[in-house]
Amino acid sequence: MTLNIVEQIDEAVAVRHVLISVSDKTGLDAFVPLLLAAVPDVQLYSTGGTHQALAKLLGPERAARHLRAVSDFTGQPEMQGGLVKTLDFKIYLGLLSETYNSAHQDDLGRVSGVAFDMVIVNLYPFTRTVAQAGVTPEQARTNIDIGGPCMVRASAKNFLRVASVTDPADYPGLARELAESAGRVSLATRWRLAQKAFAHTAQYDTAIASFLAGTELTAVRACYRIGS
Repeated sequence: MTLNIVEQIDEAVAVRHVLISVSDKTGLDAFVPLLLAAVPDVQLYSTGGTHQALAKLLGPERAARHLRAVSDFTGQPEMQGGLVKTLDFKIYLGLLSETYNSAHQDDLGRVSGVAFDMVIVNLYPFTRTVAQAGVTPEQARTNIDIGGPCMVRASAKNFLRVASVTDPADYPGLARELAESAGRVSLATRWRLAQKAFAHTAQYDTAIASFLAGTELTAVRACYRIGS
């Protein structure tokens, strides 16, 4: 396997394209207007319920100017039940492409893609779900997020130019940094967010593994009509 070794990055990265898909929408109503104030031409890409919440927050005029559905961007409709929304080459090209890699830039041009500079993602509430009394294996299973952890890991891996935001508690600090730096995010902030992002996905996977390990097959069978 040939590894892609990067030699040149930028200390500060201008935020132009932001991918947002959150289960916990806490703080978006305060953060998004501050983001638009710091980056007046920012483009937001979103999915499902998050897209609906942002459209309501922005209003028709600003939504038409700043907000785009991921399905419109990729050209692929969401799978029924929202099972597949962001697992698309065009999305991951935008997450993992490198600024000074000409082949990556050619790929972006080839598919009319964009380089995402910030990713705001938090995951389905698995831990909260399994903490409820009487939760079934099926209720737990359906709250296992697939696309979310993939986006978090890809954006955090590419801290070289992407800010991976997983915690609403980070919104106020990010808003201040964007306001004070003409809409740019520093390497120090991108690195701190990447550390936090990988800790977040590790804790999430540990919670899933713990639940599966502690659940008997009889409880699984009880959830379903099982064919031959």
